[in-house]
Amino acid sequence: MISLSNLGKSFGDRNLFTGVTIRLDAGSRYGLVGANGSGKTTLMRMLVGEEQPSEGEIIIPQATRIGWLKQDRYLSDEQRIIGVAMMGERETWEALSEKDKLLEQAEPDPYRIADLEEVIARRDGYTLEARAATILEGLGIPSAVHGNPLGTLSGGFKLRVLLAQTLVEKPDLLLLDEPTNHLDILTIQWLETFLNKYAGCAVVISHDHRFLDNCATHILDVDYETVTQYKGNYAFFVKEKVQLRERKEAEIAKQQQIIADKKAFVEKFRAKATKARQAQSRAKQIEKIESQIEDLATTSRRAPLFRFEQIRNSGKDVLTAVGIEKSFGDKHVLKGVDLSIRRGERVALIGANGLGKSTLLKIVTERLEPDDGEIEWGHETNVGYFAQDHADLLGDKPVTVLDFLWDFCPQESTSFVRGKLGQMLFSREEVEKKTTALSGGEAARLIFSRLMVQKPNVMLLDEPTNHLDLETIEALVDALKEFPGTLVFVSHDRWFVQALATRVIELTPEGVEDYPGTYDDYLAHKGMDHLDAAAVIAKAKRDKKARKDDAPAEAAPTRMSGGTADDERAARKKGKADEKRKPKGVKSRRSTGPAAKPEEPLDWKAQKKRKAEHRKLASKRDKVTKDLEAAEKNLEAIQAKYCQPGFFEETPADEVAALQAEEAEAQRVTDKLMAEWERIEAKIEAFGPVD
Repeated sequence: MISLSNLGKSFGDRNLFTGVTIRLDAGSRYGLVGANGSGKTTLMRMLVGEEQPSEGEIIIPQATRIGWLKQDRYLSDEQRIIGVAMMGERETWEALSEKDKLLEQAEPDPYRIADLEEVIARRDGYTLEARAATILEGLGIPSAVHGNPLGTLSGGFKLRVLLAQTLVEKPDLLLLDEPTNHLDILTIQWLETFLNKYAGCAVVISHDHRFLDNCATHILDVDYETVTQYKGNYAFFVKEKVQLRERKEAEIAKQQQIIADKKAFVEKFRAKATKARQAQSRAKQIEKIESQIEDLATTSRRAPLFRFEQIRNSGKDVLTAVGIEKSFGDKHVLKGVDLSIRRGERVALIGANGLGKSTLLKIVTERLEPDDGEIEWGHETNVGYFAQDHADLLGDKPVTVLDFLWDFCPQESTSFVRGKLGQMLFSREEVEKKTTALSGGEAARLIFSRLMVQKPNVMLLDEPTNHLDLETIEALVDALKEFPGTLVFVSHDRWFVQALATRVIELTPEGVEDYPGTYDDYLAHKGMDHLDAAAVIAKAKRDKKARKDDAPAEAAPTRMSGGTADDERAARKKGKADEKRKPKGVKSRRSTGPAAKPEEPLDWKAQKKRKAEHRKLASKRDKVTKDLEAAEKNLEAIQAKYCQPGFFEETPADEVAALQAEEAEAQRVTDKLMAEWERIEAKIEAFGPVD
């Protein structure tokens, strides 16, 4: 267990977070989310001791092993791929390496070899290579290349080796900073499976909605100058955060209304001798309430204002590619690719890394020559391109952010250019920043600024969500949905693909497979989605619904078959409404066969029995009424605790969960008593007048 107690961090007069008190447990996976620059990576650096807190403390048991995947770790291109991965277990790796060197000597030191053997045996070192190889293969690096130098891999695959090194370590605390960057969808799913089986404590920074939904057991939200813990995945967190803010605002509004009422009383009666004492008392109450009102911090969440326009429409046929071939040395990447894109389509290019998705975009934008094949752009097409490697578009020459964008709209004024950059969250000072000094997120926003002023009618986007925070991705999706032109994009982000694609083109080792329709249509066509666990569940639900639709109609469920008290009350209300709509003199009657004979007057004994039954029901109703009132008061008392100042920040998550469970049980008891009361009342009503 790792504890953060009253933790705070600030840089000069800028406060990132303060008063953070949370606990990180083994077996839990924490998604660390927040706006870019809010302090997510800073918090990770504090967990590993690379950054010191401004206040408070972090308590980590002394024997805890920490593994950290960070974006800027140095890798040597000369080392073997398998060796780099094995270095995750540093002590074991060094023992194995030293032993191999000793055995190469003519007369090795037997005592030293014995010591090394003890280290290797204790850490299960002779299985280290096999374990590292398994993880590398899971991350999409085949065993055939494990002995090759690291330099033979592309930048994205080097990061996979770095991820493998971190996972091989089997740390007690696993810290992953954007682990899904440069991973294809299949590899992300492998990582999800690995993390879901991971026994230690994992803290993950990620911009991938679906990854966080599939992996996270908790969310740590860096916002409002603190870090708040939510139990559940990202989708649950989004709803809960809104509800928490609304509850706090409602609490403050309620307190302010109480203050306003008391102030009105004070103003009205302070001059009257008979009411002066009460007015003075209320004035003190006002002071006390005002001291308890919480000042809500403003959110650090900010989303750029994307707006993509086009100067003019393109022709109906936007792009035609025939027989595209491309090889790099002995590696044949694209084999006879045919492609036809029409105006208004939003096409997702998906497939495993290394199959030529980015290469295809570079070829159609004439940044790379194909070995064979033809490319033809349609009438009046104006193409905008977002490169996965931002340096391809920003260049090596250091220019200011302002000058870079101005070059694409030289006819516009300075205020126009600054305004566009402001929409992309560049401040007055940041527009003077050099392009070579930009972070990944800043570079991405600058390239989108360029697309906004260029106003293309065709946009080709290569992994546009890399380095963007979650709010920016959501804003980007909304803007791209409104874009009237044609969109072709490569992305490993399943949520992004699902939100946008109207057509899916999958590049496979066997060739191109074209799926007209949405990403969900693509998944349905595949039958059982091997890329997304959620799709498997969705398919099962569709099959179940289909079986239910084909089955003969059944009677409506009764209370015993799972109906709730609310269902019963709704049914009774409907019955009463139907009764009111009937003509006068017509009563509801359940048909049981032939018409019943007129009822005969009851004798004295029957009347006495009927009255006794009525009194018994009335007595039972009064008792249930009393119990119901007590249950409702108990429920109100529980719910009142939520309105106490600072309840959600100061109350540990397990106590909040316990109170929520208590509230659910109180609600269940109240509903049960209400149903019982209504049942008895209905019986009494059925008796009619009792003389």
